[in-house]
Amino acid sequence: MRRYYYSILVCLALTGCDQYLDITPKGSTLLTTTTDYDQWLNDPDLATAVSSPYCGLNFMGDNIDIPSIPNPATSTSHLIYLWAEQYSLALNVSPEFWGFHYANINQFNTVLAGIDQATGGTNSQRRSLKAETLLGRAYEYFYLVNEYGTEYDSGTAHTDLAVPYVTSNDVSQQVPGRSTIADIYQHIIDDLTTALPDLPADNSANRFRGSKAAAYSVLARLYFYARNYPDAQKNAALALENTRAVMMDFNGTLPASALLSIQQDVIYGRQAVGYIPATLEFMRTYESNDLRVKLLYFSTDGYTYITRGATNYVPAFVTPSLQYTNIGTSVQEMKLIIAECAARSNDLTTALQQVNDIRKNRFTPANYQAVESNDQPTVLEAVLRERRHELPFAGLRWFDMRRLDKENKMETVYRYDAQGNVIAELPPHSPHYTLQIPAQVLSFNPDMPQNPY
Repeated sequence: MRRYYYSILVCLALTGCDQYLDITPKGSTLLTTTTDYDQWLNDPDLATAVSSPYCGLNFMGDNIDIPSIPNPATSTSHLIYLWAEQYSLALNVSPEFWGFHYANINQFNTVLAGIDQATGGTNSQRRSLKAETLLGRAYEYFYLVNEYGTEYDSGTAHTDLAVPYVTSNDVSQQVPGRSTIADIYQHIIDDLTTALPDLPADNSANRFRGSKAAAYSVLARLYFYARNYPDAQKNAALALENTRAVMMDFNGTLPASALLSIQQDVIYGRQAVGYIPATLEFMRTYESNDLRVKLLYFSTDGYTYITRGATNYVPAFVTPSLQYTNIGTSVQEMKLIIAECAARSNDLTTALQQVNDIRKNRFTPANYQAVESNDQPTVLEAVLRERRHELPFAGLRWFDMRRLDKENKMETVYRYDAQGNVIAELPPHSPHYTLQIPAQVLSFNPDMPQNPY
């Protein structure tokens, strides 16, 4: 891959660095051709998820338990686990989450800044690459607005602050102020809507790259976390209609390769590797014959769930071909979005059909039992439970907690030390549901408003 490397360090974390390299470094090449930009989008760093190699958002969820947590905690993952205000005060360290997303956004903005002037290729190819880039940037801003903005509220989204909306790759430019949540959501929608006509129809050869189905799936996720359930359901259905991705049947032959980029159920892939100890309470919610348990979790207490820290979500230990977790979009996520939206609108037939389509692939025929009910709260509860079981550590539980907290459906979450003493708690409507702006960013942008804690 040929690249134009920038002198970024903390600059990519939007620290206001005034050094910008505008000459070609030795051993590197300016992006000039359509092929250069195409290769730039193949950068594996763009598909390695949040806080690789772990999906850092998982450490904030209510389904993780780290009994061996030291006191005081010092590692980044442990500080995230305890919902700390800051994860590092070192100014030469790229801030967790923020730095990762804006580094990727910088790469996407680099494409947008030069693709129209690229030589070689066709106009159609350049439009397609531009569309993929808009999709990728929109995906990164989805995370940023849901990490650093409060839970979406249609009544206050036009005044609630989110993150700076950066569209330039010139890190010498002044950092813009924090946009509102409504503005960021609209930018994401505009980028995806603009991208859709020029996106490839199929990305089966490399599902880290964009496609029409990928854009619909990101729109579905965006509307879902805005609690705009009608539009979420519509776009999830469009994603399924426009993809060749299919559900993976755990009764059948599992993938021969661990490559997530060609995994059959991936719509828009982003990979993470996890080694995450699950809470006993969460593991007890699985049915004993659920195939997901022994395919995805490693247990040292015989799956009895009596010893804290004994059962870990670590697919690499039990099913190597499933070692990478997709925190991007998938067939099953779209089906779960449709199911929940349908349940909320009292379309119980559709909700149950989508949930049971998933369950058929997660239990042997002898053990499969369809979920059946005519009671709306019961069906919605079944859908939410299935969502937790199917996407336990896909980086979405934290966002689900925020969404459900907005509906007064979250109880206090506790963290315990090895002796069972409470060392941290997350009560309903806690300000800790929104991340603080990193100290590294504020040190260079002192006028940027901080989120209250």
